[in-house]
Parts: sequence; structure tokens; C-alpha cells
Amino acid sequence: MQDKVIDLCNKFGLEGDFVGFKSLNGGHINSTFLVRFEQNGKPKDFVLQKINKNVFTKPDEVMDNISNVTNYIKDRLKERGENASRRVLQFVKSNNGTYYYIDENCEYWRVYKFINKSVTFNTPSLNILNETGKAFGDFQNLLSEYPIRDLNIIIPHFHNTVHRYKIFDQVLRQDPCDRAKSAKYEIEQYLKIRNTACKMYSMQQNGELSLRVTHNDTKSNNVLFDENTGEYLCVIDLDTVMPGLVGFDFGDAIRFGANTAGEDEKDLSKVELDLDKFRAFTEGFLSTAGTSLTENELNTLSLGAITMTAECGLRFLTDYIDGDNYFKTQYPEHNLVRARCQLKLVNDMISKYNQMQQIVKDCINKYNI
Repeated sequence: MQDKVIDLCNKFGLEGDFVGFKSLNGGHINSTFLVRFEQNGKPKDFVLQKINKNVFTKPDEVMDNISNVTNYIKDRLKERGENASRRVLQFVKSNNGTYYYIDENCEYWRVYKFINKSVTFNTPSLNILNETGKAFGDFQNLLSEYPIRDLNIIIPHFHNTVHRYKIFDQVLRQDPCDRAKSAKYEIEQYLKIRNTACKMYSMQQNGELSLRVTHNDTKSNNVLFDENTGEYLCVIDLDTVMPGLVGFDFGDAIRFGANTAGEDEKDLSKVELDLDKFRAFTEGFLSTAGTSLTENELNTLSLGAITMTAECGLRFLTDYIDGDNYFKTQYPEHNLVRARCQLKLVNDMISKYNQMQQIVKDCINKYNI
């Protein structure tokens, strides 16, 4: 493998003496390696990745989005008088002049500079959750004027809740594994919240909400933090960057980060929305997003959390009824357990909606938005 890694590094014109490489196992989709070179007696690290073509069927379009967005952010940071070296991923062009290289097996590879003295967090504290909010709020601010028409759609209908419900309807009618009877209550409840879950998509279709550059996987482990100060550095894992709604990015971060339990918790008494965590992320997000958000976008942040939680749970339930063809499962009812967990969370969000909205309003007033 070392010869392969060295050859690939040469394809990207990486200079210096090759020291070694190691596999990074943190991601679940792409194959990732940390490669070290030495230049003038100093170590210089790069990240080498093979893009998973089974997930991202058009890697060239993925890299078009990523390179255009990161270069745009770099220019905006310079306009603000900030050093961009640690605030945005720096991708390296191959010898062919593209930000990817296709090897003899038609596999797509990319390289970006490793940001030293940076860390990620899977289980964030309130402070890290606040910094995560700042990172994604600043991501929105920096890209608020990016020409959305230039973005490729990497995964069609990714957060099209109306489309997700149509798929659910089809699978429910077919009931290929005779599982619908064991999920009667869950089916009834997800149908009950259908209009609420689809409201934001309808608002976008009616022109009340505009498409923006969205990340679509807004977790704390997709942000780099300074290992000494804990302050956010930059957003990473940009493969799913594409047009979307701000509320969906905000909402998915809340769904994942402000839940008091894991997404497959069987004991539903442990599952609820932690309002302290909601406040921590919201304060961070709005402190950096600033005036880049419209009134409708601000008013639908809480609804975004409800929407993303409902959509995620619906996808789990759809997959359960369909025979577990999409999500990996560890036991026969795993997807049903996940769907129940998200259902408990979304109902708790609905019951706390007014409190969520008050927190958003408090933050709007605090930062004079």
C-alpha cells in the first residue's frame, strides 16, 4: 500500500521527503489516510482520501462543489482580514489541474492539507456545542451570497420531506415483509405529523424560504476545533454540500446534538430535547450567522429541528417496513427502535416548541439581529 500512497502523492505534486502514512478510521464512507512529508526539516501533513463512488456516484461534481465553496470561503476570510490557513480546508490540485485524480481502477482520490493541532468531538460539552453552532453559523454567513445556481445537487431529494412521505406511502402499501402490523402505532403517529413535517418544504416551494448553501451533516464531529482553546476552526466533511434550507442544517444539528439519548435508545423515558443544549447551539449559531438570515429563516429554525427529526424517524420506519435495505442494523427491530426514539424526540420538541422559539428570540435580541 505504501507504494500506492507514494504514487498518488506524486500525482498531486506533493513535495518533500516521504516519511510515512497511517489510516484514519473516523469516517464511515470514504477511505482516509494521513500522509507525512518532511520539508526543510519540518513535518508537513496531508489527508489523502478515496471517494466512495457507491455513495457519491458523481465524484467530479462533489469535488466541483467542494473546491468552489472552499475557495469562496478562503476569499471571504481574506476580505475579513483573517488568516485562512486554519479556517477552511485547503485542497490540492492534481497534476492534471483538477482537484481529484482518477487511478487505473477508476477510483477518485483527493488531497487536502492537514490542519495541525486540531481535534473533533463525538460527544460535545455545552461549550463545544456552542462552538459547533458558531462554526455552522459562520459557514452560513460566509456563503450567504454564494451563487446557488453554481452548486451541483449531489443527492436528489435528500431533504425533500414530501418525497420521503411519498416513498413511505409506497412501501406501506406494498408491505413486502409483513411488518406494518408490528408498527401500527408508529405508522399512525408519523402520518399524524405529516403536515407539520412538510411545512418547510411547502414554504420553499411557495417562495417563502430560499435555497442556500447547506452542509447537510451538521454534527460536532464535522467541525475542527483548536486542541488548546476548544474554539472552532472550520467545517469539514463537505461531500454533501448542496442547495438546501438553513433550517434543515440547524435542525439536524439539534436532532443529533440536543437529544438526551442515543438515536437507538430502547428506554424512551431517557429520550427528550435538552433545552440547555438547544440554547448552547442556538446562541453559537446566531452569534456568527448574524444578519445573513431572513425573518422567515429565523422563525423556522425550531421548526427545522422538528422537521429533521420527523424525517429521520420516518426514514428509519420506512426502512424497517421495507426489510432493512438502507440502514445497517444489529437486530431485526433495530430500525423500528430508531423510529420510536425519533418519534419520542419529535413529540417532545413539539411540546417544547414555544420554549424553543423563545430561546431563538432571546438570541436574536442578544445579538441585535
